Amino acid sequence: MTMLLSDFDYTLPHELIAQTPSQKREMSRMMVLDRSTHEIEHKHFKDIVDYLTEDDFLVLNNTKVIPARLYAKKDTGALIEIFLVKETEPHIWLTLIKPSKRVKEGMKLTISDDLEVEILKKDDDKWFVKLHYEGNLYEILDKVGNIPLPPYIERQLTSEQYKALDFERYQTVYAEKPGAVAAPTAGLHFTQKILKELEQKGVNHCFVTLNVGLGTFKPVKCENILEHKMDSELFEISEESANAINKAKKEGKNIVAVGTTTVRTLETTMAKFGEIKPVKSTSELFIYPSYEFKIVDKLITNFHLPKSTLLMLVSAFTSREFILSAYEEAIKEKYRFYSYGDCMLIK
Repeated sequence: MTMLLSDFDYTLPHELIAQTPSQKREMSRMMVLDRSTHEIEHKHFKDIVDYLTEDDFLVLNNTKVIPARLYAKKDTGALIEIFLVKETEPHIWLTLIKPSKRVKEGMKLTISDDLEVEILKKDDDKWFVKLHYEGNLYEILDKVGNIPLPPYIERQLTSEQYKALDFERYQTVYAEKPGAVAAPTAGLHFTQKILKELEQKGVNHCFVTLNVGLGTFKPVKCENILEHKMDSELFEISEESANAINKAKKEGKNIVAVGTTTVRTLETTMAKFGEIKPVKSTSELFIYPSYEFKIVDKLITNFHLPKSTLLMLVSAFTSREFILSAYEEAIKEKYRFYSYGDCMLIK
């Protein structure tokens, strides 16, 4: 069966790409999609409390975005951007460097008094570097790094006006495990108050961790999407969370995944092991229409880019036609799109 990239295209007016978060997390708009009746409702995220009951069980991704974008100045005054992609062994990181032609093997770049970057070797379009520092790297990055916003947020990353805002808002309120270079954006709408209100209704939750990598922005380049290969992303499910998910499933509860990263964590575990169990593994799972979901029953997700693997995943969860018609409706109703945008509940 051939499935074409062009089947997952739509046209989005540029002004609907959210450049900043909503004033309050819970006041983002929420489109509610019913998979069985194809009904669409327009709500706000705070209304999620009305849509979930004690028959639902929430699973959230508690990964924490690291300030992975670093700036170094060469002796000439030229600015070099170093984007930390992932740590491959202690102190050794795979990075993206811009402009790449300005660096060479053996060069050392100073980020701050606490942090120096040594260029090791090139690997395709990326570079391996060694970070020289003492103490806790993540504490140093909090001081000297910048939050790595997606490329479609077109504003000055080093602007102090936005730096504090992004440090707070491009992070879920339950972010705990550092390692992601992009936020699990469906979780950005939650507040501790909403989680507490849901608990009071009998809607319990647990956390899994998937460190969102650069692959989240990787475009699909082959017209036959079946030829696309997903980047590998590290995930972990604790014993406590595995037990909680299995208990909820045994009790007949709906598993509500918050975000596509949570979907891939749960579905990868089911595909690899046939059950949810305590595990530290990697996901390369590509979910597209005709995929049969093994554990996820409901999904909270943001609006995704045209031709993206994330749009293909949500199309698999309901149907491509229903999703694209819902996106048309969202554009007509002037919903805000992408990372800092509004969301959907698909039930």
